[in-house]
Amino acid sequence: MDFPVRIPIGSWVEKIVIWLTENFSGVFDSIKSVVEFILVQLDTFFVWVPWPVALIGLTIIGWTVAGRKVAIITAFCLFGLGSMDLWTIGMSTMALVATAVFISVLVGLPLGIMAAKSPRFDMFLRPVLDGMQTIPSFVYLIPAIMFFGIGNVPGIIATVIFALPPMVRLTSLGIQQVDQEVIEAGVAFGCTPMQLLLKIQLPLSIPSIMTGVNQTVMMALSMVVVAAMIGAGGLGSKILYSIQRIDLGVGIESGLAILFIAVVLDRILQGITHKQQKAIMKQK
Repeated sequence: MDFPVRIPIGSWVEKIVIWLTENFSGVFDSIKSVVEFILVQLDTFFVWVPWPVALIGLTIIGWTVAGRKVAIITAFCLFGLGSMDLWTIGMSTMALVATAVFISVLVGLPLGIMAAKSPRFDMFLRPVLDGMQTIPSFVYLIPAIMFFGIGNVPGIIATVIFALPPMVRLTSLGIQQVDQEVIEAGVAFGCTPMQLLLKIQLPLSIPSIMTGVNQTVMMALSMVVVAAMIGAGGLGSKILYSIQRIDLGVGIESGLAILFIAVVLDRILQGITHKQQKAIMKQK
């Protein structure tokens, strides 16, 4: 027996997307140009840096922020990436992820601050973020293609939508968890709301914010293969090729390369987070 009511939500959304495409094509072209510019600059830089310099530099960073163990893991993972002849395409993947994460932080940080400051805005934003995390990532590709065409840009936009929620949630959570006594002390010393935010709440929220950045990076990496379906480059295109050709060797190597990049970024970001937490504990 058929359900008595049929609400054509899909048709409504399609009409809205078509209307936006027809009436705001200039806005979408401008967004595309900005995202492409950021991506090209990062990709050019990452590919230009010689692999020994990048390997040694990231190993030193790992040692500095997280110790010898992370430095060894970083060196091993980067060596593994190069030994599979995937260094250049791996750096292109890093550029894609870095662009998506940069945009996610740029958008997510102010949204998280607004959510922490306004319970009404938080109440409105929470179901939106739930939907962004719950809806299958493949669904984002359709409007991204309609707005931005085929290529890296729609892949990055879809990745931003998928990876943005942790940044917003953990920024809001970090600000809300700042000790109320510290805030009251700031107010007693005459801090304005902006000074309170910039000099007390945000610095004390850095560990939570960095955890949000870490989660955003991991989710962006998980979107690499999906974004390749609409023309994004990097290691995702290699994995997509291996699926189409049933080439197990290429698929395994590309998957391991993404794993190596994820491990390096995760360990370094975790090291930064732990350092910030220790610094805050010493201040207390």
